[in-house]
Amino acid sequence: MMGFYGSPGMGWMWIFWILLIVGLVLLIILLVRLVGGGVSGRGTRATGGSRAREILAERYARGDLTAEEYREGLRTLDEAGE
Repeated sequence: MMGFYGSPGMGWMWIFWILLIVGLVLLIILLVRLVGGGVSGRGTRATGGSRAREILAERYARGDLTAEEYREGLRTLDEAGE
């Protein structure tokens, strides 16, 4: 008389529940990254480079930079591979 908790199939049930929980955690992480615009597979350089260009363009539009300073900033970003 093993009862419900002593049945031979319980070992597989633990594996099932562990895999289910791990799968749900991975799914939540994936959804958070997709919705939140998380880091792409290339790392933060792709996001950082486009953001740097946005900041440069905003500063130029406000008049904080001259046309030459703006072009120099773009050249610097291109040389850095951003």
